[in-house]
Amino acid sequence: MTDPIDSVERERSLKSIGVVSYLLHSIVAVGAVVPGVQASVVLLLIAFVLDLVKKDDAAGSWQESHFRWRIRSVVWAMVLYGVTFPLWFLFFLPGMVAWALISIWFLYRIVRGWINLNANRPIQS
Repeated sequence: MTDPIDSVERERSLKSIGVVSYLLHSIVAVGAVVPGVQASVVLLLIAFVLDLVKKDDAAGSWQESHFRWRIRSVVWAMVLYGVTFPLWFLFFLPGMVAWALISIWFLYRIVRGWINLNANRPIQS
């Protein structure tokens, strides 16, 4: 039987990890949207690895969906940035527009996830 104190501590720990991860994601996302404010991709990689390492700890909890949400957001963003990367070499403006749209989409996912995390709600896909 699971000790209620351990369960509360687990939830608190997972939520703290979620806050740190969303914070790192948001720094990178805002840096990608605001001209001249470029955050390091290293911050995103730190958050991504943190989520990958800790996702099994969230199994069966309402926070499990947040780990999946953040991991999928990063993977999709990497794929979309990679697919649209050639536009920068072929045509500067379409590349800039594509990356701005991807960055706005990524920022939306981070804000939506963080709002749900603060409300102690899972992400509904």
